[in-house]
Amino acid sequence: MRQKNPLVTSPGRYIARMFILCIFFNSALWAQQAQFNNTDTPLDLKQAFELAWDRQPEAKSATLRRNAAQARQEVANSWTAEPPSLDLFTKSDQVTGDQGRREYVAGVTLPLWLPGEQSRASELAGAELRSVSSRVSAAQLRTSQNLRTAWWDWQRARDETALANARVVNAKKLAADVRRRVNAGDLALSDQHQASGALASAEVAQAESESRLANTTQHLRSLTGVLPNSNVKQTPERMPALPADFTKLDANHPAVKELFDRAQVARRTADLASAQNRKNPEVFLGTTRERGVYGESWQQSITLGVRIPFGSGSRDRARIGQAQAEALESESQMRLEQERLAADLEASKILVESTRLQLVAAEKRARLAQESRVFFEKSFRLGETDLPTRLRIELESVEAQRGASRARIDLAAAVSTLRQNLGLLPE
Repeated sequence: MRQKNPLVTSPGRYIARMFILCIFFNSALWAQQAQFNNTDTPLDLKQAFELAWDRQPEAKSATLRRNAAQARQEVANSWTAEPPSLDLFTKSDQVTGDQGRREYVAGVTLPLWLPGEQSRASELAGAELRSVSSRVSAAQLRTSQNLRTAWWDWQRARDETALANARVVNAKKLAADVRRRVNAGDLALSDQHQASGALASAEVAQAESESRLANTTQHLRSLTGVLPNSNVKQTPERMPALPADFTKLDANHPAVKELFDRAQVARRTADLASAQNRKNPEVFLGTTRERGVYGESWQQSITLGVRIPFGSGSRDRARIGQAQAEALESESQMRLEQERLAADLEASKILVESTRLQLVAAEKRARLAQESRVFFEKSFRLGETDLPTRLRIELESVEAQRGASRARIDLAAAVSTLRQNLGLLPE
């Protein structure tokens, strides 16, 4: 009888298993999302940054890089350039006559520092340790830039979706009111078509805003690892103190300091390479125990030797030239970065001032538009205003509210941009 292969299953069973697997996977995702969404702790920009930074490769490798730099510092502070080595030798005439000749040598080889090598190695290790810290700070600043952009884009999309939903609700109420009045003979059928068209337009805007909200939500999730919930705070960042001269940026700015420390590492590497113009000399200290023939007394002696290698000029010049080129490149990038940051700071300062003025005007417009909306809504119910005017006033009110909401977020985003250009992390 032919046995059935246990590895072969029917298509129906295979589909069933895949369906169960998909259900399990989706359930896990829903549970993860629900765990976050059910939290009572509101998410703010600072918390979102901490979540995003914990996911970055630089955050995971920072400790290992710092430990490596500290280990190189310990090596530079050691007595020898390299670890000592144990040397063992033996001589015998067992295969050439066996007259009893024996010789045993045991010694230690100590690699010595070249002139100026140890101090320059210590300076290089210190520069590398500082470079690790500045590299982490610069990586944090780059992460905050991506997060700030995604954060305020999501805030805009969320507010626009809320306004679009409110617009649909109002459009439905107006369409229902027009339908009743058309049935009662107070309005023409064309008015109902106009109201239905306004509702359709509001629904299109709602769908577009929900699409943007979904995209920005997933982008924010890709940075933080969690889905934002309804408890997310919209509190803007604090306006920072501005320097008197943007062209003279503090060297502690993360983007500038990273390039400065990188240049210092390259300079110290070049200095160390200039000192390492040959291999390290070695001192050998050993003891020898020997005899000439059988029956002869053993003789003990001490051996002291020095090994001085010759240098290789072309190889050393290549190392020095490479390190100096990297230093020059980093220093040039640092100057360009300072100029760019000064220009960005000036632009972001102007942007904050302009968006603040825009917010004042947008809020005034929204207030007046809302008052007009209430007035014309009452006038339309009384039959004193036609439907086209009513729809126009409704649309103007929606656009005014949308403009005010966008202006508030634009101002908050402009302040975040200003803090970003100053090298400040979210708070």
